[in-house]
Amino acid sequence: MSKPLAPTGLNLDEPLLWEMGNPGRTAFSMPRHDVPSAPLHDDFAGDGPDFPDLSEMGVIRHYTRLSQWNFGVDTGMYPLGSCTMKYNPKINEKVTQLRGFAALHPMLPAVMTQGALQLMAELERFLAEITAMDAVSLQPSAGAQGELAGMLLIHAYLGSRNIKRNKIIIPDTAHGTNPASAALCGYRPVRVASGEKGILIPDAVSRVMDEDTAGIMITNPNTLGLFEENIKEIARIIHDKGGQVYCDGANMNAVMGMVHMGNSGVDVLHLNLHKTFSAPHGGGGPGAGPVCVANHLAPFLPTPRIILKDGLYQLSEDFPQSVGRLHSFVGNFGVMIKAYAYILSMGAEGLKKASQLAVLNANYLKEKLKTFLHLPYDRPCMHECVFSDKFQRDQKITTLDMAKRLMDFGFHPPTIYFPLVVDGAIMIEPTETESLEEIDRFVEAFRIVTREALESPDLLRGAPKRCRVERLDETLAARRPCLMG
Repeated sequence: MSKPLAPTGLNLDEPLLWEMGNPGRTAFSMPRHDVPSAPLHDDFAGDGPDFPDLSEMGVIRHYTRLSQWNFGVDTGMYPLGSCTMKYNPKINEKVTQLRGFAALHPMLPAVMTQGALQLMAELERFLAEITAMDAVSLQPSAGAQGELAGMLLIHAYLGSRNIKRNKIIIPDTAHGTNPASAALCGYRPVRVASGEKGILIPDAVSRVMDEDTAGIMITNPNTLGLFEENIKEIARIIHDKGGQVYCDGANMNAVMGMVHMGNSGVDVLHLNLHKTFSAPHGGGGPGAGPVCVANHLAPFLPTPRIILKDGLYQLSEDFPQSVGRLHSFVGNFGVMIKAYAYILSMGAEGLKKASQLAVLNANYLKEKLKTFLHLPYDRPCMHECVFSDKFQRDQKITTLDMAKRLMDFGFHPPTIYFPLVVDGAIMIEPTETESLEEIDRFVEAFRIVTREALESPDLLRGAPKRCRVERLDETLAARRPCLMG
């Protein structure tokens, strides 16, 4: 096996541009002009901005060195659990730069935007087919807004039937934004604990489901990386008492082509195009969180909606029961292009294989790591697995210590201290795009870290040591951040 340590490269301190400049240097040669020179009037003259004098090489090297301070999925493995930070094919980025898309103004009339409208209409159809749902809105701009849209749809649907309810069931293995999305719609979150196998037990759901409860928000696969095997029975319990089933589909990366959510009793499902369907995410967006619904919720989808009328794709507001607009224009169009390109290039079998490989990688990683990390739920997982720092506590080494030490080995830390149902959680998702060799390097690095926890714990408490900066005072960094670089 190759050495687990990643090369550190040149870890250079980079000065500010103004500290690098010297009078007379220039990075650009002005072309010869064909008009005579003339003095600028004093009214327009002045000291002007203080631009640094730099050579072209100075500019290039400065920004190249700055870019090497960053870590991203193009640099190395990014094992953030619950985030699906996978490599995204560059062809999808190239497609978004086609002039017909990149230069398109959202206020052009429908007759001049047929290509864009057709793309969105077909993407809606693809997502409906993948999920086995009946209708789709691409408008929500992130997963959390997709959750909010789902709650608004359920609220509008129940309201149309004069049904007033004020609670939503939320499992302890749901994504952390679910309670907030429910509360924004006026619902009180009701927690239900998962069972000893890490999944929901129908009897537990039945005990809290009553006539005041609008439904359930269930993440499937859940944040423990486990598939909610009782989803059909849970949906039946909710439906029998007049409720609706919302499914957080952010983890669809594990079940594409394997599970048809619409056939499992789900009424509304959101997807993360910027996770499952290839568009990069992180660092502030943009994202896209489409909502997919069963037929009875379709009249309430956000407007405008794309329709085909007289041979033309058009945007229509003629849906009187709609919850209204959630986003300016029709959403983050660039993200939609990437997802559309990804689906077309992968095809049905390719999407299914992506899920299979994501699950295979996660289970391989789980079996390798469980020999030296505590595994709370030792059973087949889906796309991610959750460990804890239980084995390292006698040495007073924490999850945070191990995560920081991994940075010295050239790996981005995994998600830590989430989900909350596991004390000292270490949540890892290798994704389908990582190779066996890279996963083995990650495993070996973690093996060394856990050995160090036994033999030299002080080394971990002071980690990282080989990065640009050592461990920060996180409380001070949150309260008095230094934003100057």
